[in-house]
Amino acid sequence: MSETAASHAEGCGVPPRIEGPTDGLCETLRDGSRLLCCLDFDGTLAPIVDDPDEATMTPANRRALAALSAEPSVSVAVVSGRGIADLRTRIDRDVTLVGNHGLEIARDGTIATHPVAAAREPTIATCCGLLETRFDAVPNCEVEHKRLTGTVHLRSVPDSARRLVERTTRSVVERIGDGGLTLAGGKEIREFSPAIDWGKGDAVELLRADHSPDASTLYVGDDATDEHAFAALRSNGIGVLVGRARPSNATYRVDSPAGVAELLQGLAADDA
Repeated sequence: MSETAASHAEGCGVPPRIEGPTDGLCETLRDGSRLLCCLDFDGTLAPIVDDPDEATMTPANRRALAALSAEPSVSVAVVSGRGIADLRTRIDRDVTLVGNHGLEIARDGTIATHPVAAAREPTIATCCGLLETRFDAVPNCEVEHKRLTGTVHLRSVPDSARRLVERTTRSVVERIGDGGLTLAGGKEIREFSPAIDWGKGDAVELLRADHSPDASTLYVGDDATDEHAFAALRSNGIGVLVGRARPSNATYRVDSPAGVAELLQGLAADDA
């Protein structure tokens, strides 16, 4: 996962907001022999919440995901920064799970892990352990160990402590990682991962390779790391940004997870 994931959107315009019925877009996506539907979790299927452990899909998205995943002509993948083990507690459908921003993929009963990420797993664990100790006295500062990556959550950290948390996180990652780890930002987080040129877009390309060339691909996401996937689909697929208007490689935009549900429901109804 590149430290400059957001740079994929540099020089791009603001995608137009999907207005009204999604019939035209759904028809375009269903024109292919199959549909590969890739969905981020936090901020896309589930609203962003202060406590990441409390994140859950909206009822509308849960129903839409169930309907789509039951269709023989649709392949559904949830592509998230969360680990596979975490996703399995939140997704109750038999879909492909892509965790840690593409570093691990669970499908057909097996989990494939990027070999470099697997080799640096002990370094990630050391960083997480040290940061947990350093931030023990910082209110509401959570360090999440996701096996292949680590995340420092800042959403509920007091403003007075944020600079210290960010500075300490960078210092520990640079010292322990010794060039083997990279640090990136996101929505109220600082995330460290193996310093390899691999992201969500690469994982989506792997999934696409299992489909015929005339299959359609949709990717829906809300954060900077999703730009990696939007860029991969820019010439041959459709990306939908979730959230406020901003420059993006996405083709379209919706305001919130509610807009995602409308789109997914339209796709499911189109095949009914």
